[in-house]
Amino acid sequence: MRFLRHRPIGLPAFALLITVAGCSSADDSASVAVPSPSPAVTKLCRNLDNALPREVAGLERRDPEPRSALTAGWGNPEIILRCGVERPPKMIDPKVAKGADPDAVAGGVNGVDWLMEKAGDGAYRFTTANRRAYVEVAVPEGHDTSATLIDLAPAIKKAIPEGIAD
Repeated sequence: MRFLRHRPIGLPAFALLITVAGCSSADDSASVAVPSPSPAVTKLCRNLDNALPREVAGLERRDPEPRSALTAGWGNPEIILRCGVERPPKMIDPKVAKGADPDAVAGGVNGVDWLMEKAGDGAYRFTTANRRAYVEVAVPEGHDTSATLIDLAPAIKKAIPEGIAD
């Protein structure tokens, strides 16, 4: 009978322990794959990391794990930037250039050209075009994509020169 009398105290303490462990700071950040670009592109990406704003679309910077100068994040769920990614296949797809692909569109925002790809979950992926390094920005559903690209444009123009990445 003693076990039953102490059980209500032990159970809430155990539940609290589980809750606190589940909210550790290691779980708060998104986890992303860090690109592995050439040394020249890595240098450009480091310059971009130094130029990135503290806020994007009104969201504070929260870098994903593992920490890297090639990745950055803002908000929760995070807008994720990865610098030095491979060229997306749709970037050279003739259907996209002709405007005939419903899930990919080319365009520009404040002097930065982008390939926009729509994901099935309502998210968008933007990849810079006509720059010496490809910069990918994943914007989860519900975030302002226009504000995101407008806020990132000055840093990208400053750190990643125009040209062809390949």
